[in-house]
Amino acid sequence: MVSHAILQLKPAKGRLEANFARLEAALAELREARPEVVVLPEAYPTGYFLQGGVRELALTVDELEDRLNELYRRVWEGPLDLVIGFYERDGGAYYNTAAYFELGGRGLLHRHRKVFLPTYGVFDEERYLSRGHEVRAFDTRFGKAAMLICEDFWHTLTSTLAALDGAEVIYVPAASPARGFGGRVPANVGRWRDLARSVAAEHGVYVVLSSLVGFEAGKGLSGGSLVASPEGTLLVEGPLFEEALVLAELDLDRIPPVRYDNPMLSDLKSGLPLLWNDLERILEGL
Repeated sequence: MVSHAILQLKPAKGRLEANFARLEAALAELREARPEVVVLPEAYPTGYFLQGGVRELALTVDELEDRLNELYRRVWEGPLDLVIGFYERDGGAYYNTAAYFELGGRGLLHRHRKVFLPTYGVFDEERYLSRGHEVRAFDTRFGKAAMLICEDFWHTLTSTLAALDGAEVIYVPAASPARGFGGRVPANVGRWRDLARSVAAEHGVYVVLSSLVGFEAGKGLSGGSLVASPEGTLLVEGPLFEEALVLAELDLDRIPPVRYDNPMLSDLKSGLPLLWNDLERILEGL
């Protein structure tokens, strides 16, 4: 079992120091629970709706690692894996990035740059950011994982690539404004639940969603962080519109028997080469 803590937090927009201080306090509160992996939402250090403020507030991955190491050394003992979404500066380019750190150990293990930058409705990411260009699984001390950021996960091709590459856990930092209020929960929250369950069940993986809360630029970020099991059930779910700590135990030993009983991923690996000509044909027409 791998113990996880999702920190569903409300960042103060544009206030790096305040948000890192809040993270330090949250980790201090977690010491007794001793999670092995802590998962933060998309763009946590700054808030999501920065627009042109990205240029002033984005961090290099080294700057982020230095800050995390400083607070980690003050409040934690032993290794701690941490997933965090942030705006990244790399030379003259800026990205919406998720990073996986093994604090107290090997440091940065992987970073994923958001591929699908939304430009519809209230979103205008591609005006300010560059696209990522890969989805890749990577090794952690617990097994193989992958990261996708918010809209990346709404395109099921990305989770398929992650699973084909060996991921057992897919981490999804997100910042999802609430919309569609005709039902018991906002429509976007219902969509996240459906996606997480279907992706987890199809590929026999865990899905760990960490979603921002709070109000930014007049938009309410919904929260509703969750963990979906390889069987496609919701193990835990956070509240809407408020900060929360969501704890979950991931049993990676469940994945092989689930995939044996429901060999969708194995069938995909066998059948994908048969469709390769069609994929090339479609790509040539784009």
